[in-house]
Amino acid sequence: MSRRASSYDESDVRIRPGKGSRPRTKTRPTHDDAQHAMVVSVDRGRWGCVIDGDPDRRVVAMRARELGRTPVVVGDDVSLVGDLSGDSGSLARIVKVAERRTVLRRTADDTDPYERIVVANADQLLIVTAMADPPPRTGFVERALAAAYVGGLSPILCLTKTDLASSDEFAAAFADLDLPVVRAGRDDPLDDVLAILEGHLTALIGHSGVGKSTLVNRLVPDAERATGVVSGVGKGRHTSTQSVALPLPGPDDKPRGWVIDTPGIRSFGLAHVSADDIVNAFDDLHEAIENCPRGCTHLGPPSDPECALDTLEGHSYRRAMAVRHLLAAVTDSLPEIDAERAPLVRWVFEQYATGEHTVVSLLAEATARGLYGTHER
Repeated sequence: MSRRASSYDESDVRIRPGKGSRPRTKTRPTHDDAQHAMVVSVDRGRWGCVIDGDPDRRVVAMRARELGRTPVVVGDDVSLVGDLSGDSGSLARIVKVAERRTVLRRTADDTDPYERIVVANADQLLIVTAMADPPPRTGFVERALAAAYVGGLSPILCLTKTDLASSDEFAAAFADLDLPVVRAGRDDPLDDVLAILEGHLTALIGHSGVGKSTLVNRLVPDAERATGVVSGVGKGRHTSTQSVALPLPGPDDKPRGWVIDTPGIRSFGLAHVSADDIVNAFDDLHEAIENCPRGCTHLGPPSDPECALDTLEGHSYRRAMAVRHLLAAVTDSLPEIDAERAPLVRWVFEQYATGEHTVVSLLAEATARGLYGTHER
């Protein structure tokens, strides 16, 4: 039944705002009083942060609504507001994420377009490789090197379990890349490792079972990172499930550096990396490829007969050939083989079947014998 006009009063009338009414403000707080902090852990929507890099001033924070789905990873420099007491049950808010100086990225495989950020703002990448149990995998090291060069990190090769097998041949395979190599076997002192890590934020990566967490426990005795054993088929088991940044003990209770222990990585996709990205990481090679023809992949003849890397001499040429090996390994590219070089390829496979040589060392020897063409330098 409809209402009669006389039954209405002023409470039934909705007055629409005029054009002069003040709209809702879009001015957001500037958070000028926010505290600087570094993210040291991530766990199910909660971020552990240390204020001003002080391990004793640790707080738990959430991501502010205005950040939306902005990724926040270990190593990020952030700004915090809210409860910064660090007491049990307290919760701060991350309101800003500073621009990242370096980024270590990977994809699930070489066809996955989605990039995953492993760590941010790390100065160095410590690539941990075991000499045995599990056996060393040159392909993983090569891909980690490519990701480090592209992301702006300084790579370091760390060889563990050197008491089980010799590391000389494996380390020599990367000599032309000027890659620092340190050894951290059970009986090896850690003085060289500590000297490289001091004053830097260093991320550790490697396959499961290579000894990352064991190394972290030696470097940071209070870390108590879980360690495991290698299965009977030569594969490690995941013990670290989350990335965490830990301070290296120093004098006067001040950290002498930070290390980031990461979970074991089974695959290191590089769908986001191009050949130019890798070559541009080297200053002397960056200038040379400016003379390369358009579309050059820098793999050399016969696919790139006019590549400018072949015009270099001396140490730059040797470095260029080492980078070319790296490009071939990352892109899974092999040179076209003619009848003249077929016996050399057969020799490579025969030597690899003996189990006494690595792929990198065999490719270096094969190149010296003319697998990629004859070059006198």
